[in-house]
Amino acid sequence: MCYDISFKVEISQLEDYFPDLIFDDQITINFDASVHVIGHAYGEHPIIYQNREDGKLHCRLMEWGCIPYYVKDESLFKKNRPTMLNARSERILEDTGSYWYKIRNRRCLMPVTGIYEHREVKGWKKKVPYLVGLKEQPMFFIPGLYSVAELPDRETGEAIKRWSFTIITRAANEVMKMIHNGGENKWRMPLFLPLELSKKWVEGDLAPEDYKAILDFEMPSEGLTYHTVDTIRSSKMRADGKGKDEHFEWEKLPELSLE
Repeated sequence: MCYDISFKVEISQLEDYFPDLIFDDQITINFDASVHVIGHAYGEHPIIYQNREDGKLHCRLMEWGCIPYYVKDESLFKKNRPTMLNARSERILEDTGSYWYKIRNRRCLMPVTGIYEHREVKGWKKKVPYLVGLKEQPMFFIPGLYSVAELPDRETGEAIKRWSFTIITRAANEVMKMIHNGGENKWRMPLFLPLELSKKWVEGDLAPEDYKAILDFEMPSEGLTYHTVDTIRSSKMRADGKGKDEHFEWEKLPELSLE
C-alpha cells in the first residue's frame, strides 16, 4: 500500500494542469516537510475535487485518512483510521457493502511529485526505500475518494466539518512488484494515471464503464521513474547533507528481480 509521498512544488503549479481551479483555502507549502509526507500522521494535503454546488473543480486542504460521515466520536474510530489511508480499487465498485462503494461518487485527486515504497532484500535487516514517479509528469495525481464528517472541534467542542480522503491502490505492475515485494500488502501500488485519465476522474459524471476502465488501468513499468533513497522514516538529516528524495547508493544492493 502507499503511506509515504513527496510533494515538492509551488501550489500555484496546480493551475498549469487545471487552469480554472478554484482554491477554497489559502495554501502554502512547507518544502522541508513536504519532501516526505507520512500518511499515518493524518495531516492535511491539497486535494482537487468537483464541488457539488457549482460543479467546478476546487482545491482545498483535506486530512489523509478517511473519516466516515457517520462517525460521531473520533476517539472510538481512532484504531480503525489506519485502514482508511488507502482504498483497494477492486472494492470500490464490487464490494457494495464497503464504505468506498457508498462514497464512490466523491472522487478526488491527490497531487504528488513522487511516492515512496520499500523493498525487502533477502538477508538484509533494513528495507530499501525507493522514490517512484511518472516519467512524463514531474507532478502527477493519484485518484482517491473523499468524505465529510461533522465532529466536535478538539478545542471548542463546536461541531465542524472535517474533510478527509483516501487514495486508491491496485495490483502492482512488474517494476512495482519487485520494489513493493514484502509485507501484508505486497505487490500493490497506487493507481498511477496519465493526465487525461486524472482529469476524467474528477471532471463531470462518470459512466459505469468509464469508472471501471479507470480503476482497471495499469501504468506500464516503462512509464515510471524510480531510484533508491536513504532511510526516510527518520528525523535525522542524511549524512551526505542531501534531501530525502535525492538518490542514495546502497552498497551491494542486488538488481531488481521477482525472486
